[in-house]
Amino acid sequence: MEPRTFGEGADRPRSEGSTSTGRVIVIGPYLRTRRGEADAQTEFSVRDSEARLEEAKGLARAIDLTVVDALVAPVAQIRPATYLGKGKVEEVLSLIKGNDVGLVVMDCALSPIQQRNLEKAWGAKVLDRTGLILEIFGRRAKTKEGSLQVELAHLNYQRSRLVRSWTHLERQRGGFGFMGGPGETQIEADRRLIQERITRLENELKKVQATRRLHRAGRQRVPYRVVALVGYTNAGKSTLFNRLTRADVQAADMLFATLDPTLRALNLPHGGKAMLSDTVGFISNLPTQLVAAFRATLEEVLEADVILHVRDISHEDAEAQERDVDAVLRQLGIDPEANSGQRIIEVWNKIDCLDPEERENLRNLAARRPPERPCYLVSAHTGEGIDALLAAIEDRLAATRTTLDLSIDAADGAGISWLHRNAEVLNKELHDGRFDMTVRVDETKRDIVVNRFAAVPHVT
Repeated sequence: MEPRTFGEGADRPRSEGSTSTGRVIVIGPYLRTRRGEADAQTEFSVRDSEARLEEAKGLARAIDLTVVDALVAPVAQIRPATYLGKGKVEEVLSLIKGNDVGLVVMDCALSPIQQRNLEKAWGAKVLDRTGLILEIFGRRAKTKEGSLQVELAHLNYQRSRLVRSWTHLERQRGGFGFMGGPGETQIEADRRLIQERITRLENELKKVQATRRLHRAGRQRVPYRVVALVGYTNAGKSTLFNRLTRADVQAADMLFATLDPTLRALNLPHGGKAMLSDTVGFISNLPTQLVAAFRATLEEVLEADVILHVRDISHEDAEAQERDVDAVLRQLGIDPEANSGQRIIEVWNKIDCLDPEERENLRNLAARRPPERPCYLVSAHTGEGIDALLAAIEDRLAATRTTLDLSIDAADGAGISWLHRNAEVLNKELHDGRFDMTVRVDETKRDIVVNRFAAVPHVT
């Protein structure tokens, strides 16, 4: 369906036999901008209206809604009461009646008052962008941890929306005895109950964070380093994860196909291993409630030795998506432009969707990138470029490790076993009853290897 603006085909006849169940109209109420000015909305990037609307439609379809119409509604000024102007509100009302729609998605952040007023004006349920993303996350969470995180985000969202409540929230509960005071209002009681539930969830998530810290501490005792995948939703992270680890994580051409984090072993070209972490996809205007709730999961990114920023380089909005991901990383305390950004390797995915000329242009562009911000062209679907990416990951991990040479008696099985468990064995040759070995170790274990095995720095 081609997106259109208000005034185009607003008087279409009502379809026979239609039902409002699952039928939705998506509205893109985007602020007009003068030439040379940034978007006045607080957004991570300035996007083309049609691309933004197409993404909103994808979000609606992600929870099996039928998009019967999609419109761009240019807004000169945000109205405090309804966000849209009076004329646009009336035009949407005619569309709702003409299409038998029971839900309207507004691709923006609505205040509780704006949401309530629009629902009254249209006689239909209204979801803003934050509410829609929360609905998607609620459906996709499979693990206990994911469910806790989504529920916490949802309750924080609902807490500010009790102004939308019905008349029973205006009633007051009586105090103790016949002469008791009015007591607390129903809305106050609901807020208190929500806050109590939020507190319990936060305590449970603190336990999750503690468990994750224990897991990370356990990984630090062995030579496994952590590589984390980040990227815009539907950039192909899960497909790349499956390609690199031969796993079977769900991968589909939809927004937020996977939600719960996954860790798998990653085999490196020279026999070393790392742990690869797949994380939740990012999106423009990612609700702050979700960033806060998923912090326990996203800490895997904070602790990662290498971060793979997976981009759908074939997407028309690829540059804006890159800015959105960088903005979320900054929220997490990782500045792509600072020293913390040196851990980042950009992965330009889905090159199989491009023609040969476009691929060549991208290769030339990648070759001109600064060494501290490398990028690699791959196709997670076909496997093209994966070997070069794995070599780059290994090189980046090796940059913070020391390579040593040593000689050990072949009968010292315990020592050889310890080296295989605690170091990356690059070469091992048997000469006259002794193993000449080249190993790569973390700085934390360098002194142990030097003292125990009389190891010396490797000379290339």
